[in-house]
Amino acid sequence: MVTVTPTSAAPTTAPPNARRRPGGRPVLRLLILVAIVAVVLYPLFWMIGTSVKSQEEIVNNLGLLPERFTPGNYTAGWSNFDVSFGRFFLNSAMVSLLTVVGNGLSCLLAAYAFARLRFRLRGMWFAVMIGTLLLPQHVLIVPQYILFRTLGLVGGDWPYLPLLIPQFLATEAFFVFLMVQFMRGVPRELDEAARIDGAGPYGIFRHIILPLSRPALVTTAIFSFIWTWNDFFRQLVFLSQLEDYTVPVALTLFIDSTSQSAVGPMFAMSVLSLLPVFLFFVAFQRMLVEGINTSGIKG
Repeated sequence: MVTVTPTSAAPTTAPPNARRRPGGRPVLRLLILVAIVAVVLYPLFWMIGTSVKSQEEIVNNLGLLPERFTPGNYTAGWSNFDVSFGRFFLNSAMVSLLTVVGNGLSCLLAAYAFARLRFRLRGMWFAVMIGTLLLPQHVLIVPQYILFRTLGLVGGDWPYLPLLIPQFLATEAFFVFLMVQFMRGVPRELDEAARIDGAGPYGIFRHIILPLSRPALVTTAIFSFIWTWNDFFRQLVFLSQLEDYTVPVALTLFIDSTSQSAVGPMFAMSVLSLLPVFLFFVAFQRMLVEGINTSGIKG
């Protein structure tokens, strides 16, 4: 009879590096990130601090914190002109929201044509559209102004038409290209299945492309709103009446022709002008992240 005696397992010794505590690399990496964030956000903090400084302190105190808190800059800036600054906020909000609608509709339709439909010279027209990205805005503004001036749309009853009409004609090639690349990732088998069910081009767009393009539409909406809200040059060219000014143009009114400037109220209104952009981004942040992380097809 053979007796098998259990042998004790050999003691396992951990490698010498296994029980080491984490080194200083994560801490160093965190410090570097904090330093970068501090450098990036420093202008914002400085602007907020300057908005509650007096005129004399703005010149003499370049630090972040004010020595004497002056909240009156906000009330002075809000009622500094014959028109309340709230009117400028309403003008900017109207132009920005209509631009979001115009870019979303027109660029989505143009992208659907380039990505899904077959027509003659499609590649050439797509290349021409991409080529417009190379043209700077300052080159296009002169012929646009001449065109709208000839049509009697500059300084008319509704002076915002020159700012809005191009947005409803898919003139933003960047957003068209963005949506085209997104739609090319949608399987064409869905189109073929819809055609078997009797759907035409409009039905495919309505029931397949449009629902799946929500991430691209949200991305277009966010960037359209931010770019339009911060736009200064085009709005300065086409808007001439005080009551029609938008926020970026109205901020220049704090500096007059005698080189005297109300810097405190100007910075106070600049801080308020950041709030709509921040709130708009926060409201759609989740959908923007989904648009980046997904391709529009689930399951």
